[in-house]
Amino acid sequence: MTATMPLFEAADDAGAGAASRELLAPGAVLLRGHALPRQDALLAALQAVLASAPLRHLITPGGYRMSVAMSNCGALGWVSDAEGYRYTALDPQTGRPWPSMPACFLALAGEAAAQAGFDGFEPDACLVNRYEPGARLTLHQDRNERDFSQPIVSVSLGLPAIFLFGGLRRADKTLRVPLAHGDVVVWGGPARLRYHGVSALKDGQHPSTGGCRINLTLRKAGGIDSTGARR
Repeated sequence: MTATMPLFEAADDAGAGAASRELLAPGAVLLRGHALPRQDALLAALQAVLASAPLRHLITPGGYRMSVAMSNCGALGWVSDAEGYRYTALDPQTGRPWPSMPACFLALAGEAAAQAGFDGFEPDACLVNRYEPGARLTLHQDRNERDFSQPIVSVSLGLPAIFLFGGLRRADKTLRVPLAHGDVVVWGGPARLRYHGVSALKDGQHPSTGGCRINLTLRKAGGIDSTGARR
């Protein structure tokens, strides 16, 4: 079962004053247009991240190729292969540490989390997801992190998308949330383990990203020990 939120008038890409706060569920907040004041810095920093750790299509443990291309930055990066889903300190593709978390990513995540009621959020991992037309993300829970008391901060850039926000069970009612360039969703506390996903992206063009949507998902994944494994 699904329900669709009305598409509120999107904030103007050139101005941040139109940003608004919408409650999706206890512990889950949509901050419309919140990333707009930092959009230029975010996109410039993103280019540097991807130059060091290029986007790639990961393979699920079941052998399926993900339709969303992804990379990471921060102390830890999320990966998937035949061995399962996990965080690593090194990029398996290059053997080098993931690029450092850009300061503008950290600042945006901390501010957005605080506005949603989660003070002191300091992510150590940022998943970079590129959606091209037809790419989608099936309903899932984010369970690979060490500390579920920390929220998830998700930043939308480029083409609009439909964010699917469900309940604590896969069969629970799903809310369809239209997201535009600059929107930020934060969920934690009682909403931290809610199922969520993204509907198949529709064709389009955006002046900032061209024919794709970029999603930055910032998390506190957990520490690593001297061997490079997560603690």
